[in-house]
Amino acid sequence: MINLSDKVLVKKAKNHDFDAFEELVTRYETKVYNLAHKMLGSQEDAEDILQDTFISAFKSLTNFKEKSSFSTWIYRIATNACLMKLRTKQSKTVSLDDHSNIFTKRIVDWSENAEVSFNRKELRTVIDQAVKSLPEMYRVVFILRDIEELSNIEAAKVLGISVSAVKSRLHRARLYLREKLSEYFSGENKSPLLKEKVGR
Repeated sequence: MINLSDKVLVKKAKNHDFDAFEELVTRYETKVYNLAHKMLGSQEDAEDILQDTFISAFKSLTNFKEKSSFSTWIYRIATNACLMKLRTKQSKTVSLDDHSNIFTKRIVDWSENAEVSFNRKELRTVIDQAVKSLPEMYRVVFILRDIEELSNIEAAKVLGISVSAVKSRLHRARLYLREKLSEYFSGENKSPLLKEKVGR
């Protein structure tokens, strides 16, 4: 099973080969979990999404027309599940207009300070917080493209949007994150401990 392609495994699973479906789960459970955790920021929610995704995939497998790859299909199921959970948890939706000003701010060159002043663990925490603060429509594109490393075409298929829309949202997400990190590394949000490190 381990050497078979996704396509072959899907065909076997459609014919009630449960070992084949189990292999597909094994191949993608970590990716689905990581996607959900980045989207939702909660281990418990990510575990729920992981379970829901593969239950839904199992139930819907006979309807999978294989026009896209299995990986794209499973990402689409997981992403939709994440978005539904986010929307049920949020009392109001975030408008693009609410964040329009963040894309026009001056970008500070913080790369040298970041390299000198911050250790990897702390930098990861800062980045994770910045990603969580992204508006939903940009966060999901950023995660699919820059974290899960899907292509523009694959991300477009997962989200059901055009490739140009993926590129536009990814560009804005990167600008947003760079601005957030620029503020941090320029000293606006450093903790006293970090300020002390920088001052040495």
